[in-house]
Amino acid sequence: MSSPGKDIPIADCVRLHAIERPDETAFIEPDWQLSWFEYDQASNHLAGIFLSQGLCPGDGLAVYLPDGIGLHIALMAAEKAGLVALGLGAKAGLREVKHLMGVAQCKGLVSLDNYRGEDMFRAFTSFSAALPALTIPVLLESTYFQEKHSAPEVAIAATSHHGTSDVFLLNSTSGTTGMPKCVAHDQARWYAFHREAVSAALLGSSDVFFGAAPPPFGFGLWTSHITPTILGAPTVKLPVFDVSLALRLIETHKVTVLAAVSTQFVMLLNSAEMQNADFSALRVMFTGGERVPYERAVAFEEGTGAAVLQFYGSNETGALSKTSLTDSREKRLSTAGRLLDSMEVRLYDPQGRDCTDTGFGRPAAKGPLLSRGYFGNEEANQQLFSPDGFMFMDDLVRIDREGYLQVVGRTGDFVIRGGKNISCAAVEEAVQGHPSVALVTAVAAPDEIFGERIMVFVVCHEGLAVTMEELVADLARRQVSRELTPEYLQVRADLPRSSGGKIDKAELRLAADEYVRHFSIPATNER
Repeated sequence: MSSPGKDIPIADCVRLHAIERPDETAFIEPDWQLSWFEYDQASNHLAGIFLSQGLCPGDGLAVYLPDGIGLHIALMAAEKAGLVALGLGAKAGLREVKHLMGVAQCKGLVSLDNYRGEDMFRAFTSFSAALPALTIPVLLESTYFQEKHSAPEVAIAATSHHGTSDVFLLNSTSGTTGMPKCVAHDQARWYAFHREAVSAALLGSSDVFFGAAPPPFGFGLWTSHITPTILGAPTVKLPVFDVSLALRLIETHKVTVLAAVSTQFVMLLNSAEMQNADFSALRVMFTGGERVPYERAVAFEEGTGAAVLQFYGSNETGALSKTSLTDSREKRLSTAGRLLDSMEVRLYDPQGRDCTDTGFGRPAAKGPLLSRGYFGNEEANQQLFSPDGFMFMDDLVRIDREGYLQVVGRTGDFVIRGGKNISCAAVEEAVQGHPSVALVTAVAAPDEIFGERIMVFVVCHEGLAVTMEELVADLARRQVSRELTPEYLQVRADLPRSSGGKIDKAELRLAADEYVRHFSIPATNER
């Protein structure tokens, strides 16, 4: 079958593929492949472990694992056990992990016994002391996922406990203020997204996907865990993105659909190995996560023969617009595509008034691709939704008479680094914890590869000082996520203020541009 005739739980798609195409490939890594039968068995086994350890359907389970096949097995096992998985980014620091598990009210944590240099049993003990609901650690050896598992530890239902309208997954978003929030997902929204992707690129079971964008964030989720599984198509994965390995896997496995944030495809373009790589099978690259660089996208199309496509949206909204194979190159690469027929899109002015007729404003949407909003955060949901249920984006856009959308600015205060929204407020909160820092503000600094990097401007307490090396070491000691670690630092006697007395970030963004022109190499190591 190319895909189920109706929307069924994703776990049931895996079960059907295991019956109908057991030996066909589901996932590929450089030194490991998994068939649909093996994927079904491995996720059954881990689901059994979850239930045998005392987790029950409806419980929250934090999934803290590196990107790759093992992560997909764990997410699938959580679904089969009827759990609500909290997908944690592979780069999340322990401080962020603890916060998100508290928000999600997790009862359990699945991770490797030693992950990112951390003894996870010791970390779990620390977490559970502050989070009374957290009682069950499932800590696996690094070799667990490559071992053969033929039967579950305890019996699990033949079909998922979740329906497509049930919340099955929470993942984190940086948002625009403070610590990250949890976005609630049901599978119905991802089926709606899947149908838009299929129509945009004429996707089918004969495609071979390369999911370079990592789950559990939205882009990585649909391109690795949702759409290929519905179609029964294989997916190539890299636990850590590596240009040479990526090029080799694209060639060896005749990848037809590449899913990569703009940073990743620019890294491919910048590689000398690109010239000799075989892209003859590649026909589509989905990208996005930030503004797609036009000239670089043109170069990618001309160098590979593949069409560059994108959706415009967010982890919360899903998508408001898309580009398709039927669009001209100019439309595909200079706009974010045509508004989706399935979504009702409005524009709002700064006072919150509907200004859709003007073709310019802050977009909001209502329709089947929306998430369920922020889990356990009614205050944030009031900011996210209009009173009549439209979900806002933090951009300023222009929509032309043909319905094509173009992003022209942003309203939110965040850095978009390699396709990931990083809250400036969260960076500021973290840096403020250094004992020398009296005042800090974070802004986006331009970058050719990542689009933007984090720069902080700091005022120190009288008689004290801080260097970049000291700041980075302090953040690491406090287990702050590496994603919140600044890459440029400038210490000042004071920070500029606007007429209202607020820090003038517009002036500091100009200062960041100037700083980068003179100091083009970031002060911290590449992440």
